[in-house]
Amino acid sequence: MLKIYNTLTREKEEFQPIQKNKVGMYVCGPTVYNYIHIGNARSTVAFDTVRRYLEYRGYDVNFVSNFTDVDDKIIRAAKEMGISAKEVAEKFIAAFYEDTAALHVEKATLNPRVMENIPDIIAFIGDLIDKGYAYAADGDVYYRTGKFKDYGKLSDQSIKDLIVGASERLDSEENIKKEDQLDFALWKEAKPDEVSWESPWGPGRPGWHIECSVMATKYLGDTIDIHGGGHDLTFPHHENEIAQSEAKTGKTFANYWMHNGFVTIGEDAEKMSKSLGNFVTVHDILKEVDPQVLRFFLGTAHYRRPVKYSDKAIEEAKINLDKVKIAYQNAHYRLQDAVAALPDDAEKLVLFQNLQQQFVAEMDDDFQADNAMSVVYQFAKELNIYAEGEAVSEAVINEALVLYKAMVGVFGVVLEEESLLDDDIQTLIDERTQARKDKNFARSDEIRDYLKDQGIILDDTSQGTRWRRA
Repeated sequence: MLKIYNTLTREKEEFQPIQKNKVGMYVCGPTVYNYIHIGNARSTVAFDTVRRYLEYRGYDVNFVSNFTDVDDKIIRAAKEMGISAKEVAEKFIAAFYEDTAALHVEKATLNPRVMENIPDIIAFIGDLIDKGYAYAADGDVYYRTGKFKDYGKLSDQSIKDLIVGASERLDSEENIKKEDQLDFALWKEAKPDEVSWESPWGPGRPGWHIECSVMATKYLGDTIDIHGGGHDLTFPHHENEIAQSEAKTGKTFANYWMHNGFVTIGEDAEKMSKSLGNFVTVHDILKEVDPQVLRFFLGTAHYRRPVKYSDKAIEEAKINLDKVKIAYQNAHYRLQDAVAALPDDAEKLVLFQNLQQQFVAEMDDDFQADNAMSVVYQFAKELNIYAEGEAVSEAVINEALVLYKAMVGVFGVVLEEESLLDDDIQTLIDERTQARKDKNFARSDEIRDYLKDQGIILDDTSQGTRWRRA
């Protein structure tokens, strides 16, 4: 029984999709004015892992994640770069796809963009005005927050506290137009030389929050199963999405709200963000770090917990990922001399099947990736023990590898059998084997070191010398 921690109720709840075996899932995507930093990648990887596990459990997942391609930051970047806002967005959308593909993130079912949905946004705002939840003010349109009785329910904040926070911004020109300081913009009046669209309220562009309400409901329906995003989006972004969407439709906007933890950096474990200027882009990290290692680091921690980025953490992830891969390679290597079946096959299969069931139990508990990985490591250990045996069964190895590959696939780990060595390197391995028999250890070490320089690591096992790429 899959349970999900719902930010709205602050409890773990049994997951019950709207349609049997189908999941509609919306995750807030990036504002595309720069390369994504590792904090953005944490959210992307976290919800890719959730999606992969839902698919592992047999659900058909309709995964929608937007691109915000018009925004103050994009307009500012366009001016700095001397190109249009659309060109800025195109540049960094392409970069997003490149970086996330390297992290083995499944492409979304759909990545809608704001610029492609302007007519729908205008119509949505018009409905809110007609229902009395929004009002026009000198070219802008604002949401009438006080009219929505449940405002603050997601972030668990009182209206009183929200009013105090809003009072700190009383001097802005925008606030002068508002009926109430808690009201937020649905449509912004065009400024000179900025991208804009015609509307019933004059030329302008959408506010940030309305975009996701429109795209989520347009592509997934008035009520969706899961809405996800970073913890920092809980308020005001997701709170405002609820207010807008439920005011328009009169229905629950999302049944389950999921929020991932931050990536921190430095001794003080400071949150990584572009606004703080302490971010590291994935584009730059991947010049030095294997993307599989970065993915493993980000994806094997529980999604709600913060993770601390450091060289030490990356090195630990590399070591653990190697263990996972080597166990697979060791077992696959033994297929060449495996027998069809052995008397203890049933007992061995039960061992691996029980571990798979433990894995499911951990992931069913709000996607406890760290606990699930402990089960994976135990599975890897048992694979290694079995592969070291004098006689192995083809039936057991094949079944175990299928289970293992599917489990680690949830975390985006790619397992591959090594390709054959070329004749020259095979000759060197054979020569080293003979040197060891002759107790010529100097020559044996010399060959090992040479192959290491070529990116070939040798493992001496009871079944002979195995190799793998560094």
